[in-house]
Amino acid sequence: MILIIDNYDSFVFNVARYFSELGETVKVVRNDSIDVGAIRHLSPRAVVLSPGPCSPSEAGVSCEIIRQLSGSLPLLGICLGHQCIGQVYGWRVTRARRPMHGRSSAIHHSGQGLFNGLPNPLRAGRYHSLIVEEDRISTELEVTARSEEGEIMALQHRRHPTYGVQFHPESILTEHGHTLLSNFLDIAAQAERSRHAVV
Repeated sequence: MILIIDNYDSFVFNVARYFSELGETVKVVRNDSIDVGAIRHLSPRAVVLSPGPCSPSEAGVSCEIIRQLSGSLPLLGICLGHQCIGQVYGWRVTRARRPMHGRSSAIHHSGQGLFNGLPNPLRAGRYHSLIVEEDRISTELEVTARSEEGEIMALQHRRHPTYGVQFHPESILTEHGHTLLSNFLDIAAQAERSRHAVV
């Protein structure tokens, strides 16, 4: 089961639908109606932190999920969820040069992880006014994609499956959104196999 934390965003059910179309069972819960203990009890394969209209400090349990579960469960942050990951790991969330609401951009990426097998650049739909800025001192995260203007469009943890994308894979403006989410599911499956192998 994939658990989606709904940060009170209209896109969340598009995210849920994409995962359902990929064959996953999905549970959606609001960011103020669950705690980390309950998430552990549910034992999801992975947790997805949805987009939302606010800042990371207003995203309910989202940041606490990252603090307590990053490294234990695969995590994917989308837009606000991506910003939450950056903030928890010490990167700065700040105003973008210009708001991007319903705009398609070319995303230049690493070709690995979430972006395995995707065209480079990738056209993606953006709906945000905040961005994450890299902290050169905090090195637990690495940038995996940028816009043509150099803004961070994706990041990942260097040692475990925690990923963030600033753009919306579930948007009609994003090419190959299903493939990107399928790549995340492959990563989650590999993490699950690794956990069982250790046990």
